[in-house]
Amino acid sequence: MTDIGLGRTTAAPSTTTALEKDSPAIVFDRVGVSYGRGRKATAALVDFNLRVAAGETVALLGPSGSGKSTALNALAGFVRPTSGWVRLAGRDVTDLPPAKRGIGVVLQSYALFPHMRVTDNVAFGLRSQRVPRAQVAGRVAEALDMVGMSAYAGRLPRELSGGQQQRVAIARALAIRPKVLLLDEPLAALDAQLRQSMLAELQRLKEALPDTAMLYVTHDQSEALALADRIVVMNDARLMDVDTADNLWKRPPTSFTAAFLGGANLIPCTVGRVIGTSALVTFAHKTANTEAPQPAVGRVDWAPGSRALLCVRPHALRIVSLGDRDALRANVTAAAWRGATTRLVLSVGGMPDQLLDVDVPGNARFEIGTEVGVRFPEPAGVLVASP
Repeated sequence: MTDIGLGRTTAAPSTTTALEKDSPAIVFDRVGVSYGRGRKATAALVDFNLRVAAGETVALLGPSGSGKSTALNALAGFVRPTSGWVRLAGRDVTDLPPAKRGIGVVLQSYALFPHMRVTDNVAFGLRSQRVPRAQVAGRVAEALDMVGMSAYAGRLPRELSGGQQQRVAIARALAIRPKVLLLDEPLAALDAQLRQSMLAELQRLKEALPDTAMLYVTHDQSEALALADRIVVMNDARLMDVDTADNLWKRPPTSFTAAFLGGANLIPCTVGRVIGTSALVTFAHKTANTEAPQPAVGRVDWAPGSRALLCVRPHALRIVSLGDRDALRANVTAAAWRGATTRLVLSVGGMPDQLLDVDVPGNARFEIGTEVGVRFPEPAGVLVASP
């Protein structure tokens, strides 16, 4: 049998045992999780540090295997860290069983008891916590009302749609009135229309629970952008970047985040003159003005002559006539209609190893091989450090 989270030998500092009035709702303190032992051990989470305030919604975003669910499982108590500590409202819960953490958990699989009616499923956590029987019915009704499922209280899970089952799972998590709510890919099993409906419900729920901290695991960036106050971007079991959704979108700190969040074009360029947070760069025999965010502590500044990446979103580029004096000449190598937009893939003169993605409104028809002009925005994009 695989050993999970064994070998944690360091004791937590004594100062963390007392509850702190103004402590964050959630703290990951250098948390690591490994599966197996010795040389065969596989790191599932490495030196993970994060603080989540009461009432804040933080999304863990990344590809499969990036460590998102492992972090959530360490917080819920489903896996035991090999290093570091987990705290809830200042209390060290690293070694506490899941049932004693007071956390609401919503899983992708819903995990409803098939033989129990909706009311009994929602009441399960309350009864496990030995809530007085006289209070259970009222708490169940309150939770079902919050998710709009009061009319289905007497049904069995098999009599509900996927979206309705997910609402019941959320109601069960809310019934215990948790200070922390964990959601692990809660919409992944739903079809596109249901996902949009449930996303709107989660947005409404977030407003209705202003004191509840939410940790939301997803690989879908649209969910993260719609729900999260901050986004944690993860890859290879590590935290890559963390910031507000707006900052990560407009000024991604790393090339991984730029490419993963929004699929940005990353164009190699040479930095020229830098004035404040603006820089002149050259690429494809073109000089352009760009944003040059102040580098993070410990990172090299944008020095004239240095190499960097120009991050520009596909929707920011424009297809123009070949006679446009500011345009680069390009050839269409692929075109795919995506409903609201058509994604063009262009090969650009002066950029032999670089393809550009460009989003054109509507169902735009371009033959493969068509020569077009492509114009960059002003400023042309934002600088990202080369990896």
